[in-house]
Amino acid sequence: MSALSHLECGRCGEKYDADVPQNLCSCGRPLLARYDLDHVAVTPAEIKGRAPDLWRYRELLPVREARHVVTLGEGMSPLVPIPRTGARLGLSRLLVKDEGLLPTGSFKARGAAVGVSRAHELGIERITMPTNGNAGAAWATYAARAGMRALVVAPARAPAFTRAEAVLAGARVHVVDGLIADAGRLAAQAIDRGWFNTATLKEPYRVEGKKTMGLEIVEQLGWRMPDVIVYPTGGGVGLIGIRKALDELLALGWISGPLPRLVAVQSTGCAPIVRAFEAGAATADPWPAGQARTHAFGINVAGTLGDFLVLDAIRDSGGTAVAVPDEAIVAAQAACAAADGMLMCPEGAATVAAAEHLRGTGWLTGDEEVVLLNTGAAANYADTLALPSPELLAPDAVLPD
Repeated sequence: MSALSHLECGRCGEKYDADVPQNLCSCGRPLLARYDLDHVAVTPAEIKGRAPDLWRYRELLPVREARHVVTLGEGMSPLVPIPRTGARLGLSRLLVKDEGLLPTGSFKARGAAVGVSRAHELGIERITMPTNGNAGAAWATYAARAGMRALVVAPARAPAFTRAEAVLAGARVHVVDGLIADAGRLAAQAIDRGWFNTATLKEPYRVEGKKTMGLEIVEQLGWRMPDVIVYPTGGGVGLIGIRKALDELLALGWISGPLPRLVAVQSTGCAPIVRAFEAGAATADPWPAGQARTHAFGINVAGTLGDFLVLDAIRDSGGTAVAVPDEAIVAAQAACAAADGMLMCPEGAATVAAAEHLRGTGWLTGDEEVVLLNTGAAANYADTLALPSPELLAPDAVLPD
């Protein structure tokens, strides 16, 4: 089923056995799954005839036996044109990959499906993680599906709906008065007691689930790459995964040509990757403690283990990193919903604001095919939506023209 070969450190290149549970490299950096691509016999034409879920790419995923796959039908989210928003921004070929339609309402279902499936295959029974909301809901849900136990720790400001999802899925949920790093310190206590660490980039297989976004974009475009991919970046797993997918497809010979320019989008309230990119740094110093704050809570990540991988992906592709203010995110969310019926989560709306900024500076000329990633459903953030209050009418009122 899988062409999985081994695990390899993304920094130092040290190799590890993929068939025992692994977390970080001895150097403290993330491990990445590697595949024996010479033994991938499937063709794009054969993939076309498979079920419309992410497991259609099973040779490039780490689960060795089908009986260990834990699924809720995740994958193949739509790639939707937003022409009126594109016209407003001066972008004639603007598309949205809408991840809000996946199980648990976000792209985190991809990483959870593959990560939980592989953990299940390796005999892991208890998982834990800190979460800004969507990841905890997804991993708790897929753990329940697999018959595993989950313990998640979330900041108090994380969306209430996603915390409720995790509780209803049977997870142990703890809330901390702090940020994601504070949640991580509490989750570490569970790790010391034998719970397996599934925090962002601290196990190798979440990236493999996220890379299916890249695989799907290419397939949905007829096995070709777009010009630009704009991605809301917190921990950066999705951007790392998309780049990894493109590299593997190029190595297989299924696609050709230059890479899309990859754009990492952050909020001006928490922008460690943008700051490092602009400084020409190879890694990103954490955002100052207590100063990380944004309406787009999923990208409120002060520091990430994968900073060097994100920065390499951006630079190698000729891309860039952009920080947008929360006011622009809120405005973009409302404008896109009204123009094209596409109500994005705050992180997704940040990509619209970033595209507008890049068009204004001339970095985007207007002729490119641009794919924005909407990473979740706005309903997951219902408690943060800025909703107008309609006028209350009497039952016998006459509607105005």
